[in-house]
Amino acid sequence: MSASIAGHGRKDPFLSKPKSQQMTLKGMVKGTRNMLGRYVDKWFYDKGIPFDAANSPYFPPMVSAIQRVEPGVKPPTTSELSGPILRGGGS
Repeated sequence: MSASIAGHGRKDPFLSKPKSQQMTLKGMVKGTRNMLGRYVDKWFYDKGIPFDAANSPYFPPMVSAIQRVEPGVKPPTTSELSGPILRGGGS
């Protein structure tokens, strides 16, 4: 039996079976990584930061720290960022 609508040649989405694709964990991680990359790219571009700034030795630890933060944590404010720089992880 055809899934077309009353002989009009168009397929009825309720009668045709869509291809089911279950996302794997590897695919989810890859998708999340791609999404993160797009956000970082946009931020670098928006602020005029050269993309080679990602080669800084401070970039990977920053990304690692972001990964460890709980969802919902707010980024630092401008005044917090412009304050004294904490060196060596001290507070």
